[in-house]
Amino acid sequence: MFDSGFESHSGFREAFSRTFRNAPGRARGNGDRIITAMIESPLGPLLAGASDEGICLLEYTDRRMLEHNFETMRRRFVCAVVPGQHKFLAQLEAELAEYFNGKRKEFTVPLSPRGTPFQEKVWKELRLIPLGETISYDELARRIGQPTAQRAVARANGMNRICILIPCHRVIGKDGSLTGYGGGLWRKRLLLDLECNAGANGFR
Repeated sequence: MFDSGFESHSGFREAFSRTFRNAPGRARGNGDRIITAMIESPLGPLLAGASDEGICLLEYTDRRMLEHNFETMRRRFVCAVVPGQHKFLAQLEAELAEYFNGKRKEFTVPLSPRGTPFQEKVWKELRLIPLGETISYDELARRIGQPTAQRAVARANGMNRICILIPCHRVIGKDGSLTGYGGGLWRKRLLLDLECNAGANGFR
C-alpha cells in the first residue's frame, strides 16, 4: 500500500476495489487480469494486452476506436487491466519485430479475442487468409456461410481488437480498392506491401 503512494488504508482499498473489482483481502489467489504494455513498431506505437489465455488486444494508439474497444475488452474479460510484463507480451513483441523485418510469415503467440459468436466466426476466418493474399468482404461472407452478411462482416472487421495478428487488413473492396481500415489506409497499404514482398527487404 505504502509503496504505491497511498497514505491511508481506506484510499488504497477504494482504488484497489475500483481497479480489480474486488476487495484486497478477497483478491488473494485470484490471478485474473489483463496486462498491458506499449510496443514500438514501424507503423507507430501499439497498445498490447494479454491474459493468461493469450493476446486479447493489439491496437494502434491513435485509432479512434481504441477507447471503445478497450472498454469492450474489459467487459468481455470482467477483470482488472493493469500495466506490466507478461510472457505473451514478450513473445508478441519478438514476433512482431520478425514480421516487420520480413522474417516471419505466421504468428504463433496464442490469441484470446473474445467477441460475439458471429464476430469470432469472422475473426477465425480472417486468420485463414494467407499472407500476401487479399479477399473481398463478399468473399469473406461466403466463406463463413452467410453470403448476404457483407455489412455485418464489415462491422465485425471494424470491431477487431487484435490488429495485424487477426489480419482484417487483408480484406478489400470487391473492386480491388483498399476501403476502410481502423488504423488508416496508409497503414493498410504498407502492411499489404510488406506481406506481398515478405522475405525480401522487410519493412521499408
